[in-house]
Amino acid sequence: MSYIYTKLTHIINRISDEFHRSLIFRVIFSILSFIENQWVNSYFKKLYPGENFLGFVKKNKILNTYIFSPLIVLVIFAAFLLLSLTPVSDSLVMTIIIAFIAFFIGAVIVPKFLLNKEFEKPLIDFNEKDIYSIGFCLILVAIVFFFISVASVGGIPILQPSIRYLLIPAFTMPVFLIIPGVCILAGVYLKYYQDGKITRSQARFRLLLLTAISCGFLLALGYRTPLLAVLLIMIIIGYYGNLLSMWEVVAGAILGVCAIIGIGYFRSVEEYTVTTATNPFYTLQSRADFTLHVLDHLNLIGGLTGATHGEMLASSIPGSELGPRMLVGKLIAWRTEVTVTPTLIGQMVADFGKIGVAIEMLILGSTLGIGFKIMRKTKNYFYISLYSLVLTYTILGVETGILDIQVLVYFIAAIFIYLVYIFRAHYAK
Repeated sequence: MSYIYTKLTHIINRISDEFHRSLIFRVIFSILSFIENQWVNSYFKKLYPGENFLGFVKKNKILNTYIFSPLIVLVIFAAFLLLSLTPVSDSLVMTIIIAFIAFFIGAVIVPKFLLNKEFEKPLIDFNEKDIYSIGFCLILVAIVFFFISVASVGGIPILQPSIRYLLIPAFTMPVFLIIPGVCILAGVYLKYYQDGKITRSQARFRLLLLTAISCGFLLALGYRTPLLAVLLIMIIIGYYGNLLSMWEVVAGAILGVCAIIGIGYFRSVEEYTVTTATNPFYTLQSRADFTLHVLDHLNLIGGLTGATHGEMLASSIPGSELGPRMLVGKLIAWRTEVTVTPTLIGQMVADFGKIGVAIEMLILGSTLGIGFKIMRKTKNYFYISLYSLVLTYTILGVETGILDIQVLVYFIAAIFIYLVYIFRAHYAK
């Protein structure tokens, strides 16, 4: 495994170095460096609110300590349930209770028995140059496929919402690699700040720049979930990296909610599913109501031990006849031409029933709980980025489910790294 990693990073480092030496990238980085200097030394920056702005928010102990703990997933799931316009069945209520209890055990109780030794440095550390090159190359791949996607449909989907449905998944999926790419680069810039190579203002500017660039590409395709993923990842990294103050975190969260409502409302009006007289908040309520209605059906189908027995999870693999969300459409309405979001536990209950919900939510909670503990103990840039990535997709998965192949790869990689870390901690002196 070490040999494969060494060879892979050697190739990626070489690609990254070649691009950095090219004329076009030297020009781009020179321009960005000039803008950064102007930003950092700008007089107007002094007018920006300071760390103690909205001091009552900063003094809140829960917000300062646990705002991005794994339990935020349960809080958001509960809020999602409250958005629904109609009540769910008693059977689904029982399934949700099982899910919440299993997740709580994994996130809070399981980590108490692990990683209780103290170490001077992370037991698994990664070379920051390797990590930077990986992130840089992921962004390059994403940008290339963005232009391929736009060319394939002959326009920009955010300006012509109807053509969004013509986008080819094989072209758009690589575009989403920009999300882990900017996550990795943000982590590396955090490392530079921790090592004193750049100032806090420079690190904040680079996070802002990464956010703006990635959101620009993702917004152009008309997708809102990846857009929210970038915003949330940057907020979490900035929060645990001491790059953002608490009021900025709260403001970012409000901005994210507004983006959900605004983009959903804009698309609904353009697609004539609602009129301009409709309350914008209604689009969020109706989406939650529909998604929970879908979950209710899947819960009825899944029962105690499940109906599809892993077929929905396996359908995430490229080349499957139906994608996981198309399979949901087939299960509940025999319509394979539409994609339907099943919530975080939809796949679990459809594949393996209430038993599967308990086991998978326990694994998910344990992954986040262990990642949270490692991140807080090490304060290492890599583990902050990794935790930010998996927590973000779990939060977004409350509605969409964790079903995309690239997202599953992120979780598999996180679980593998955390298990190796636990193993090393157990045998370390």
